[in-house]
Amino acid sequence: MIEALEPFRVELTGYCYRMLGSGFEAEDAAQETLLRAWKAYESYDSSRASLRTWLYRIATNICIDMQRSAQRRALAVDLGPSGGDFGAPLSERIFVQPVPDALVLPEDQAIRRETVRLAFVAALQHLPPRQRAVLILRDVLAWQASEVGTLLDISVAAANSALQRARATLRVVDVGDPFLPSDPVQKSLLSRYCEAFERHDVKTLVALLHEDATMSMPPFSWWLRGRGPISVALSDPGAACAGAWLVPVRANGSPAYWQMRPGMDRPFGLVFLDVRGGLVTGSTTFLNVEELLPLFGAPEMSSRPSGSS
Repeated sequence: MIEALEPFRVELTGYCYRMLGSGFEAEDAAQETLLRAWKAYESYDSSRASLRTWLYRIATNICIDMQRSAQRRALAVDLGPSGGDFGAPLSERIFVQPVPDALVLPEDQAIRRETVRLAFVAALQHLPPRQRAVLILRDVLAWQASEVGTLLDISVAAANSALQRARATLRVVDVGDPFLPSDPVQKSLLSRYCEAFERHDVKTLVALLHEDATMSMPPFSWWLRGRGPISVALSDPGAACAGAWLVPVRANGSPAYWQMRPGMDRPFGLVFLDVRGGLVTGSTTFLNVEELLPLFGAPEMSSRPSGSS
């Protein structure tokens, strides 16, 4: 029985992650889905719905229930104006949280990696839960309208209407460009960025930024926009980036790195870069490392790039 359900775990976790915006909550929701399905397996009727549709129905109901009283998760740039003081750290529940690729991207399915990018998942949070479910099922997982209607107990016309409203909302939200690991322009950009970061070469780092690039550091609501303010922040002696280096991580279908610092027995933060047109358009550094390490696993502390001093 459980053998029939377990192969769905990763795709269900990916679906729940897009719905909830948190790897922690997505794991919990997927686990609860499989547990409920296991308990009710004898009542499952294959003549009414496929096993996948049945599981997604359970997962959708769980995700919608989890969001009834929850605040919409967001990125720092959605929380207020740029600049100002750091202020006090906010709850991790305020922010869209990162997730390892292996947890949400099945290897045997052609799921587009950009659909777990932070910007895309944050954009999904603008949608009411049922519209969010419809858009994910139709545009990400390529379900038919009739399948979505069966899952949500609505007509095909209602499913199509919800999809159109969801698409209209997302059209006004900039989700950026997808990360293409094999693109030579992106590979060169990221290589140069990491090398400049290791050298603490602020001038080169800023030159690799788009003029409207952003920088944020959850769990703080503080964020910056533009080369000038970011240059000032990177040049601040108190930033203590000198001697730091970046270790690649497979996360959110994006360029992601553990930021390592000398003398620390754990990473300083988890860094995500957004890229477009050969430039970095944004950097997000998650500082809630103690919470993220159990989800991602600790990097090799000796994995400093060759040539580092």
